Amino acid sequence: MTSAPAGDDLVADLVLEAGGVKGIAISGAVSTLARQGYTFRRIAGTSAGAITGAVLAALQHAGEPLERGEDVARSLKYARFRDRGTIGRLLGPLGWLVDGFSLALDSGIYEGAYLHDWLLGVLADLGVSTFGDLREHDAASALPPEHAYRLVVFASDLSQQRLVRLPWDYPDYGLDPDEMRVADAVRASASIPFFFEPVTMRGSRGVSTLVDGALLSNYPIAVFDRTDGLPARWPTLGVRVTSVIGDPTIVEPVDGPLSLALALVETALTACQSQYIDNPANVARSIFVDTSGIASTDFGITPDQRDQLLEAGSRATERFLRDWDFAHWQQQWDES
Repeated sequence: MTSAPAGDDLVADLVLEAGGVKGIAISGAVSTLARQGYTFRRIAGTSAGAITGAVLAALQHAGEPLERGEDVARSLKYARFRDRGTIGRLLGPLGWLVDGFSLALDSGIYEGAYLHDWLLGVLADLGVSTFGDLREHDAASALPPEHAYRLVVFASDLSQQRLVRLPWDYPDYGLDPDEMRVADAVRASASIPFFFEPVTMRGSRGVSTLVDGALLSNYPIAVFDRTDGLPARWPTLGVRVTSVIGDPTIVEPVDGPLSLALALVETALTACQSQYIDNPANVARSIFVDTSGIASTDFGITPDQRDQLLEAGSRATERFLRDWDFAHWQQQWDES
């Protein structure tokens, strides 16, 4: 990779990691990058990273300041992620009594409707509905024309046992990427198994069941790397919401089968986060935000904890930018 052209040196592609509620910290990191003058040609994300990425892409589409992402994150009512079905809502504080039935009948405790409807409204206010609104026209890109979008979100297709990159892979299902709603893809990407009901997608090959993309790729940092042998015009930067290896982690008791199921999923997601850690070049282009002490599924997070995560993302990005040197990184990449 080489430095961007003069006057365009703060352009980057952006990759955002999964992490459940920890993804709040991503908004703090991205807003800090924006305050330093960065803009983003392409954005990729999984689960929480897909949520933030979709909002960021829509803000750019609307010509809005990217720092507004922090305000959008504050507008999200995280407790409402735990949206039980009709019977569960009627039971109020005793709604947990029907969680087992929801899990058995719908394969998830919560419906995920709040997240979907909230994002649908936020994107609509910014003039974005379908992926066709996020088409990217860039003749010098190494990506094929069918991948020319500003946003890519990752989901896991359990029916076909494959990683799905949306909108890139919609044609494999006989679907037109330009006609598919962004909020639907993000809802699929954020479908934490057992926690949220999976998303079903009907295509020419039948019905597929989609869940959280983090099961297969929680941090797809290489998604925009050139494969044609030519140098890139700008870097890919990534934001990770994991602690440095060796830091103490929160201890959560596991009590009962539902707690065990969620603990299994969170353990799998956390383990997946080390996929690229041994590659020095990928570590060097990643912003690591310390979110220790917060569990991925802690949707009862307080406003103070939310603001602490936003601040943690901002501080981590400031530290990263003090040492970041694209030309030096380029040399490291070429030697790796």
